[in-house]
Amino acid sequence: MNGILIVEKPKKCTSHDVVYKVKKILNEKVGHTGTLDPLATGVLPLLIRKRNKSL
Repeated sequence: MNGILIVEKPKKCTSHDVVYKVKKILNEKVGHTGTLDPLATGVLPLLIRKRNKSL
């Protein structure tokens, strides 16, 4: 899967926490486009890229 996923970041959760959870659920490479303060809520765009296995 390649694309952008828009996530509503909850309060008291870091951007890294959100990336980690989505990465485990999708089993894909995930990154964010900017860090939100842990006390902030708001939209956190995540970039998703398919994992390619090297032979």
